[in-house]
Amino acid sequence: MFFAFFIFCSWITLSGCAGHAGSPGAVAMQGDIITESDETAERKRARIRVELALGYLEQGKSTIALDEIKQAILIDPTYSDAFSLRGLIYMRLSDYGIAEESFNKALSLKPRDSNVLHNMAWLKCQDGQYAQSMVYFNQALANPLYRERAKTHMAQGLCQIKAGQLPEAEASLLKSYEYDAGNPVTGYNLSNVLYQRKDFARAQFYIRRLNNTELANAETLWLGVKIERRMANLEAMNQLAVQLVKRFPQSAEASLYQRGAFDE
Repeated sequence: MFFAFFIFCSWITLSGCAGHAGSPGAVAMQGDIITESDETAERKRARIRVELALGYLEQGKSTIALDEIKQAILIDPTYSDAFSLRGLIYMRLSDYGIAEESFNKALSLKPRDSNVLHNMAWLKCQDGQYAQSMVYFNQALANPLYRERAKTHMAQGLCQIKAGQLPEAEASLLKSYEYDAGNPVTGYNLSNVLYQRKDFARAQFYIRRLNNTELANAETLWLGVKIERRMANLEAMNQLAVQLVKRFPQSAEASLYQRGAFDE
């Protein structure tokens, strides 16, 4: 699968301080949207710690990120985002037990938080619990106010690929593509699923769009080569192959092409 553009933290969008009155840490009037001035001092301090932790996690500094999260939870043990990010950190550390415990705690504080539901779904997928994963993905998407549908449909599609559910993966990736046609992970995987399903004309459409951008890489070019070969478009195939070998001579895909290993 095409993960060259995948950044771990891009899967998570923390809900932040915005919310409805009645949330722990809020002092706004009933019905108001919580803004920064409505936060308690504890929530504000905890939020800053969470933001620092997220920055460290994006830099690959998981241990430092975890220390910041511990401080955030000590300051405000009712802050859902802190537990959600704690779960992501433990996912990075491959400790799925503590990650699940963290997401469950976050959901106990915000049961309908689609961002946390998305994270739990991805955790279940990584652990091979595909049926449970789909339940959480669908719960995340059931929220009509959820703004990260492209991300969740894409993750659901990638999980369905792992589960060998290609028709379902195609449907999920198509939905993600409708929301965000410029996402290279979605475009590549959608094309690859269609290629595996022998729908070569449609696979060609999506991979050509990607290969005609600066985001093309060895994986996308190699998939394009294979699709054009299947469609007997030898000129287009050779053009892509020249790019592949010239731009990425040390890649595994260039080696596969040079060996003629089109079906590996």
